Amino acid sequence: MFLTRLVYASKKSPKFCSSDIDDILETARKHNGSLGITGLLCFNRQYFLQALEGPRSAINSTYYRITQDKRHSDMLILSYEEIRERNYGSWNMGYVPESSLTAPQTLKYSIGSEFDPFSMSSKSACMLLNDLSKTVPII
Repeated sequence: MFLTRLVYASKKSPKFCSSDIDDILETARKHNGSLGITGLLCFNRQYFLQALEGPRSAINSTYYRITQDKRHSDMLILSYEEIRERNYGSWNMGYVPESSLTAPQTLKYSIGSEFDPFSMSSKSACMLLNDLSKTVPII
């Protein structure tokens, strides 16, 4: 069994409501542990950036389920690779909401401090997630 990391970006759909982020996190945290999945989710009320780590088959089926979720639109895989170790092993699903603490890291990896993973290279988006996991409080 191989460890795999998938990083994707998506936009919130018109069907998304403000309480949906809590539901997304609760569902992910409930299911990911039993599947051996860990990860990190960033969200700024418009864009999602998420890393999923774990067994390849579990990552693939989880990502497929996310693509069917009507709260997401314009999904884009930024990175999919076999890994030797997890970056986000402390969380079944860690969460980083946009805040004044995230703006400096966002600026470090993109053209501005406004969080928009679609305007970042895949490498920069992955580096942003890794940097955030080490520098800001994870919910």
